[in-house]
Amino acid sequence: MRLARRLPITRRAATAAALVLLTGAGTAALAQAPQPAAAPVTNANHAADQALDIRQIYDRLEAAGYRDIREIERSGSRYEVKARNARDERVKLDVNAATGAVERSRTHR
Repeated sequence: MRLARRLPITRRAATAAALVLLTGAGTAALAQAPQPAAAPVTNANHAADQALDIRQIYDRLEAAGYRDIREIERSGSRYEVKARNARDERVKLDVNAATGAVERSRTHR
């Protein structure tokens, strides 16, 4: 106790705080401290986070039987893809960016 009286106030306070944290007495107080609010997620950010990347779109289309996949371009919440279907027809596909599902298929001659 005698040593603590010789220390400056700031050092004494820092030492006391360190002891409280080391002994675990302060963990309950820290756990109950209010946490800063998370930034709100906007629809644009959420949609961008949920979108599949080009490689995932390519793999899903290939698994669905499309081949000669040449162009994959992102346009909002969908991808526009040029490929060939199972009947060897050139097609232009509109693919959902979040799910990879083909929403529209147009045949080109």
